[in-house]
Amino acid sequence: MLDSPHKPHNKRPILVVLHQETSSPGRVGQILRAMGYRLDIRRPVLGDGLPETLDRHAGAVVFGGPMSANDDEAYVRREIDWLSVPLKENRPFLGICLGAQMLVKNLGGAVYGHAEGLTEIGWYPLQATEAGTALMAWPDMVYQFHREGFDLPAGATLLATGHHYENQAFRYGDNAWGIQFHGELTLAMMHRWVVRGAHRFDLPGAQMGRAHLDGRLLHDAALRLWMGSFLDRVFHEA
Repeated sequence: MLDSPHKPHNKRPILVVLHQETSSPGRVGQILRAMGYRLDIRRPVLGDGLPETLDRHAGAVVFGGPMSANDDEAYVRREIDWLSVPLKENRPFLGICLGAQMLVKNLGGAVYGHAEGLTEIGWYPLQATEAGTALMAWPDMVYQFHREGFDLPAGATLLATGHHYENQAFRYGDNAWGIQFHGELTLAMMHRWVVRGAHRFDLPGAQMGRAHLDGRLLHDAALRLWMGSFLDRVFHEA
C-alpha cells in the first residue's frame, strides 16, 4: 500500500518490503517520511507482488523477519531473485538483517549460523573498517536479533565488523547496502520484540530482555543519529 505523505513533495516513493503482517518500517519509515518520501509497502509473504522495475521508485528497503534466507518457500526465493532489479538498474537499495542476507544470496554468497551456535540478540559492539570510517562515523554499539550471518559477497566492501559475526555492514557497487544490525526499532517495537522473542533469550550468546531495554537507554541515541545519516547517504535522490 502507498501511504499518505506528511508534506507535499515530488519525490518518487521508496519501496518497503516487510515480512510479517504486523511488521513496521519503524524509525526507518519515520526518517524517510521526514526526508519527504512516501512509502510503498509490500508484504510478499502475504501475496503482494514486487515491481518489475524501480523506475517509479526512489529505491527500496528490505527489512528483517523470522524466516531464513535459506528457506525454500517460493516467496523467499522470488524475493531473493527480485533483488536483481535494483542491482541491474543501479537503484538505491538497503537490506536490513534478513534483507542483507537475501542480498548476499543474490550475489552468490552464503548465509549460515555461527560455528559454535552463538547468536547476537541484544546490544553488541560494532567496529568500523577503514573503508567504513572513511565513509562516515559509526555507533560503537548496535542492536542485534539474529542467529545467522553471511559471507562478504565477491566485489563488496566491508564497512563494519561485529562481535560473534564478523560481517556487519557492506556496500556493493554504488547503491546497494546491507547491514546485519537493527537501527529501525522504536521503543514500542523493542518492547514487542522483547516480549514476543523472549523464547530466544536462552540461546547461546543472547542477552536477557532487561539488557535490551537498559542498553537502549545507553546506546540508542547514537544509533538513531547514525541511522538518519546513513539513510541520507543511501537515498540521495534530490
